[in-house]
Amino acid sequence: MVKQKALRVLKQKRMYEGQRDQLAQQSFNMEQANYTIQSLKDTKTTVEAMKIGAKEMKRAYKDVKLDQIEDLQDQLEDMMEDAGEVQEALSRSYGTPEIDEDDLEAELDALGDELLLDDDSSYLDEASASPAIPEGMPSDSKTNKDGVLVDEFGLPQIPAT
Repeated sequence: MVKQKALRVLKQKRMYEGQRDQLAQQSFNMEQANYTIQSLKDTKTTVEAMKIGAKEMKRAYKDVKLDQIEDLQDQLEDMMEDAGEVQEALSRSYGTPEIDEDDLEAELDALGDELLLDDDSSYLDEASASPAIPEGMPSDSKTNKDGVLVDEFGLPQIPAT
């Protein structure tokens, strides 16, 4: 009698364990399906944003004329060359005396010796100063100073259509 009851309890235990395993597998399957659905939604959103970006880029490139840009670059290059020629002409020397290279090298050597003997390093203080640490928190504002919508990182948002 006790043995039969123990066998029945063991059968029930195995049945409950089987049901538990089935429910766990069903729960896992539902989680996988939800994950797949969310991934597809995210992919759809990404593709829509890419389409909007491509459309905006096409619209912006309609105004860009490569020939005009190259012409402008050529003009700027010519103007820079002209400016260089003007600077060269303005920097000509008029009757400056000849300077002896040996005298210049001797003076440079003397200055080098002076610098080696100088213990004052206060001129390095300003160079070693670090910039100030930023204070405050980033803005939670939904728009930037130009009135453009921004996300939580302060980057412009792509308008939804």
